[in-house]
Amino acid sequence: MFFGRDEKKESQKLGEAVPLLPLRDIIVFPHMVVPLFVGREKSIAALKDAMAHKRADDKAVILLAAQKKAKTNEPAPDDIFHFGTLGHVIQLLPLPDGTVKVLVEGVRRARIKRFLPNEGFFLVEAEEAQEVVDRTVEIEALVRSVHSVFEAFVKLNKRIPPELLMQVAAIDDPARLADTIVAQLSLKLNDKQSLLETESPAKRLEKLYELMQGEIEILQVEKKIRTRVKKQMEKTQKEYYLNEQMQAIQKELGERDEFKNEIQEIDEKLKNKRMSKEATLKVKKELKKLRMMSPMSAEATVVRNYIDWILSLPWYEETKDRLDVNEAEKVLNEDHYGLKKVKERILEYLAVQALVQKLKGPILCFVGPPGVGKTSLAKSIARATGRKFVRMSLGGVRDEAEIRGHRRTYIGAMPGKLVQSLKKAGSNNPVFLLDEIDKMSTDFRGDPSSALLEVLDPEQNHTFNDHYLDLDYDLSKVMFICTANTVHNIPAPLQDRMEIIRIAGYTEMEKRAIARRYLIPKQREANGLADVPVSLTDSAIRIIIHRYTRESGVRSLEREIASAFRKVARDVLKNGKREITIDRKQAMKYLGVPRYRHGTKEREDQVGIVTGLAVMDTGGDTLTTEATVMPGKGKLIITGKLGEVMQESAQAALSYVRSRAERFGIDKKFSDNFDIHIHVPEGAIPKDGPSAGVAIATALVSALSRIPVRRDVAMTGEITLRGRVLPIGGLKEKVLAAHRAGMQTVVFPEENRKDLREIPKKVRKALRLVPVEFVDAVLREALVLENPDQFIPKPGAPVPEVKPSAESAAQVG
Repeated sequence: MFFGRDEKKESQKLGEAVPLLPLRDIIVFPHMVVPLFVGREKSIAALKDAMAHKRADDKAVILLAAQKKAKTNEPAPDDIFHFGTLGHVIQLLPLPDGTVKVLVEGVRRARIKRFLPNEGFFLVEAEEAQEVVDRTVEIEALVRSVHSVFEAFVKLNKRIPPELLMQVAAIDDPARLADTIVAQLSLKLNDKQSLLETESPAKRLEKLYELMQGEIEILQVEKKIRTRVKKQMEKTQKEYYLNEQMQAIQKELGERDEFKNEIQEIDEKLKNKRMSKEATLKVKKELKKLRMMSPMSAEATVVRNYIDWILSLPWYEETKDRLDVNEAEKVLNEDHYGLKKVKERILEYLAVQALVQKLKGPILCFVGPPGVGKTSLAKSIARATGRKFVRMSLGGVRDEAEIRGHRRTYIGAMPGKLVQSLKKAGSNNPVFLLDEIDKMSTDFRGDPSSALLEVLDPEQNHTFNDHYLDLDYDLSKVMFICTANTVHNIPAPLQDRMEIIRIAGYTEMEKRAIARRYLIPKQREANGLADVPVSLTDSAIRIIIHRYTRESGVRSLEREIASAFRKVARDVLKNGKREITIDRKQAMKYLGVPRYRHGTKEREDQVGIVTGLAVMDTGGDTLTTEATVMPGKGKLIITGKLGEVMQESAQAALSYVRSRAERFGIDKKFSDNFDIHIHVPEGAIPKDGPSAGVAIATALVSALSRIPVRRDVAMTGEITLRGRVLPIGGLKEKVLAAHRAGMQTVVFPEENRKDLREIPKKVRKALRLVPVEFVDAVLREALVLENPDQFIPKPGAPVPEVKPSAESAAQVG
């Protein structure tokens, strides 16, 4: 329905055509008089139209509705709330800059029914909202509650004049009361619009009551904060005044000036302290500033602390190295069993130091699993060389300032842990242990691993600059030793600056020797059994190693021995001192149900079951790989929580077997008629890496050809599509695991032959170690064949049919 200006009176029955004034960030309520500054052309045109078409009562009517977003300069109908206030234009005043100042008064609520076609400004059909008030007891109670809460609000809010409280107290009408009060509250636009759209005065009063209660709580908290801050300021001023008075009294009484004495002490230290030229000049400059400051000023405290730090550092103080190589070797052997490579490196350093007057300290990084003695080895190195020992744990460090310190501009600034540790050591050439260097992390405060690049670079660390000191300090004489469990968490540039020495897990023989030589005597003394003849048999130590620990080091072994000795201590107190021998049976009684079982070889040769080898955080272990064939359509199923790399190895192994099916005596069309399932047990443990390739290929050939795999053969190696066996890592740990599991043969890549030197001689003699280049050679070693010499060792030669032996055929059935 279209209403022109001439039809306005007729339209009042159904709705009223009125000009619309969109408002920004303000809502006009009924009974509210407010000045507005209008600048938009459409809005000015709407006001002029309202003034031009006044009613019979000489009132210019306009609809005041808020915009949903204040930043919208050219609002569309959808950008304006469809509920506003019909108002009267009381005064219109054009301003010199083209804008208009208008004084409007809200009269009653109105709802926009529709926008009428019009050019120049918004013209809408509006319908007046009906407000019905029943003067019930509930309404009277609401009115009183709102009056009471508003009174409390005015007392807390100093911006509302007290006279307004008198005016509001005189209002008895619920609708007018709600509209008058809401205009005084600092509410969000949407909250005010919600109150405007609430037609029921009772509901409006309820909402208003809730909003005022929330505002009162906020004002009460603000008042508490203001009171607390005021008290704190008064306390600070009082302390300052009393301190000034106290100083004046001391001066009058002729007491000694502590501040001057302190400066004299610093002067004496400076004369006797040998420092770099840069540091000496810096201290003199800061001391000059300190003399001119008030002793009670905050700046004086900062300068005093700074000078103390510089004077307390060991600039030229150092310990003399013990260069007797034989003595050092004796100390290292006393403290640690094995670890030949690490000991050789330390003795080499001492030998060169004895020949060369000045040598930059080495930067070593011991990498190995937990409990192999990395941290204790650093302490032994300090004892062997006669140096001081300091340790800094980097586990969880994520702030660069932990290394370099904070700049002096920060409150409570201090040097980094590096400088603090050197002060603690009291020498500039200690053995400095950076523990758990692979556990550092990064966040918005910087990257501590990048800060260590300067510290661990022999070409740069002679001018290390701490942010707090802002002076060059020479770290080149420090022997830095880092420890880590894994290398891949250490950034490549940091690895490049360190000499990485890998410490593998201990063999069973080494663990037994360590237990006899170090752990048992230590725990006997720790548990009060030094004068009690207690001993552990070899079988007891062996059962503890195998069934109660699963680790590369000896930390858990020491805990279990301590646990057994605690039981013995209780027995001694109960039954008296006597000779006690802990054998296998007694050890199991003391320690309870065995916790672990290490990988062992299968009881018999089986089809599709291969013993692979893997390296875990706890060291090497066997990894059984199973393959089975079932009727299907060539689907490959892989289970056992395998990672992407291991799954790809399985795909590569299957492709290799399919390409050579005829050579292996396998039906070429097996992929059309059978599904293959590959599974690696202990499915809860994630597994990944390419070294299981040959084990998977062997399991597939065995399952498809029905030829069993030898139970005493373990293998490792990455496979290619052409059947080559590529090198792998961690050969020593894997061979030790095979030896522990009772294997007799270990098949490994030819390119890893160089790593055999790291394996102990006893283990090498006990095992048959077979290096291979091609998977064919692996199969010849692993499968139970009638005539192994007829099997293809290399690709390219004619292939006879592969037949199982009579013994294995009986097992397969």
